[in-house]
Amino acid sequence: MARRTDTRQRMLETAADLFHQQGYHATGLNQLVSAGGAPKGSLYFHFPGGKEQLAAEAVTVAAERLNERLKTLLAEAPDPGTAIERVVTALAEGLAASGFQRGCPIALVAMDAGTTSEPIRGASCGGYGSWQRTIAEYLENRGTEAVQAEALSVIALSAIEGALLLARLNRDLAPLHTVGVHLRRTFTESEPS
Repeated sequence: MARRTDTRQRMLETAADLFHQQGYHATGLNQLVSAGGAPKGSLYFHFPGGKEQLAAEAVTVAAERLNERLKTLLAEAPDPGTAIERVVTALAEGLAASGFQRGCPIALVAMDAGTTSEPIRGASCGGYGSWQRTIAEYLENRGTEAVQAEALSVIALSAIEGALLLARLNRDLAPLHTVGVHLRRTFTESEPS
């Protein structure tokens, strides 16, 4: 018999995956339970707040997963320009590998339910905020002034999110490639001498 925490974690991972691809409203409770390999009553046992609680926690899991990947990509790059371009390239590769089904892991849920559900809005803001802080901290550690690092992180996150959306809709990586090149140049030009 699966331990309670195993079932809960499996449901979270499954929900993060389904919400990533389908969004909040297109993902049904029966689908969440069956895809997670859990008994029907287990959703409310593990998530008393129902689908909304599960979605908020799944957004947090997905955001943390991407944030760890982001930290790794930034740390492994020789300079900020290369770093941000590698981030965009990795996201483009993931989008293409999914047949243009998986862009940002939290965007669909944030757009679907972030304005009507405070827990989902909070989790989405937390996810985007963690990515922004990671980029800003990376730049600050490379010598960029805090105000400039903050501004660059907002520009980067906004441009990447928009490019992911356009690339997914158009089934074309060109928006991501364009943003990657532009962000590389922007980060390189703003690097302290």
